[in-house]
Amino acid sequence: MAQAAGGTSATYREVLGATGALLPVLSFLGRLPVAVIQFGSVLLITRTSGSLATGGTVACALALGQVAMGPVVGRLADRRGQRSVVLCCSLLNALAITSYTLGALAGLPTPLLVALGVLAGATVPGIGPLARARGVALVRRGGADERIVNTVLSLESTMDELSFVLGPALIGVAAFAGHPAYAFGAAALLVAGCGSAFALHPTATAVRPATAHAPREPRARRHRMPREVRLVRLGLVLLGVLLGGCGAGITALTQKLGQEDQAGLVYAAMGVMSAVVGLSMAALPERFGLALRWRVATAAAALLSLLLIGTQSMPGLYVSVTVFGAVFAPNLITGFGLTERAVPRERLAEGMTFAASAFVGGQAVTLAVAGRLAESHGPAAAFTVGSVAAALAFGVALLVKAAPAAPGVTPVAATPSGSGRGA
Repeated sequence: MAQAAGGTSATYREVLGATGALLPVLSFLGRLPVAVIQFGSVLLITRTSGSLATGGTVACALALGQVAMGPVVGRLADRRGQRSVVLCCSLLNALAITSYTLGALAGLPTPLLVALGVLAGATVPGIGPLARARGVALVRRGGADERIVNTVLSLESTMDELSFVLGPALIGVAAFAGHPAYAFGAAALLVAGCGSAFALHPTATAVRPATAHAPREPRARRHRMPREVRLVRLGLVLLGVLLGGCGAGITALTQKLGQEDQAGLVYAAMGVMSAVVGLSMAALPERFGLALRWRVATAAAALLSLLLIGTQSMPGLYVSVTVFGAVFAPNLITGFGLTERAVPRERLAEGMTFAASAFVGGQAVTLAVAGRLAESHGPAAAFTVGSVAAALAFGVALLVKAAPAAPGVTPVAATPSGSGRGA
């Protein structure tokens, strides 16, 4: 066990040696605003409008704005480079979050709040998926094997999980201190400062624009996304549905038990367990391939989600959610790993942002639908939606094969460029 732990530490040190110590810090702080505005929108709009329905509608609009534009941001980053795209989006997103917050405080009509919510979501710079693309490019350029690439994806998914633990915590602290709008102000400052720093970091040139490799090809001759990529996206949508159903069920059950203030703590318990398991994924042997990993992870999610359906108490909810959290990070890490392996290299950022958008989209739509189901038929109905989605995700995983690299996937190490290492 000690030997495995030492090997895992060594792989993380190798990843940090390629990225520099500062880049993960910037990418974590730069993606934190997404968690703040996604989780806090319902609370902010409900507080200012007095309507939970309005809060849910506006929050869903914000998420769908991110889903719609996420792949576009990735495509632009592939074609023009990450630096200019992330810098522009970070500054626009800071302005959009500020406008959204001021509009909520001013009590604007719901249609205007929806429009501002869409704008706040559409301008999200996509630092999470772009950091994945950048990290993979950095380690592949150094000739890293699949174990190191999987470590990059494990680290990135862990930072995602931690951001979605800390984001709700910031909202809770702000609400306790006076108003959730304080957290939105902090989110605007973070995305402007850390998002810009992520864009300007020397490693931004690691993922070279497609136009830097060769003249742009006609659309008909561009490399198409392989079948595996489309299947993985479908699986990620279903995993988003799973998390959305769990989120709606957790909210409904804590309200039913008169413990709605503990909903954030329940989410945190799930997120912490998921983050811990996510970090340990780097210890898995290479012979435990991606396709097999995803089948095992989706099957485990389908089985463990059944525990939530029968949960009727707060202690039972904490136990069930914590156990369930252990299988969530492996699903996301493996989904992104399959995407990274199959997408054409010149469309890596697009592939990563599309994968993230598929997951967020499934979650956003399900939160609204499952929330109504929970109100009408109880928390078990929302949990059942998630469990069914997990079973379908397992069916999709059975169809996915970790095929050889897709056409156009060439080793990043083959394309000369500067060292790209940060501080």
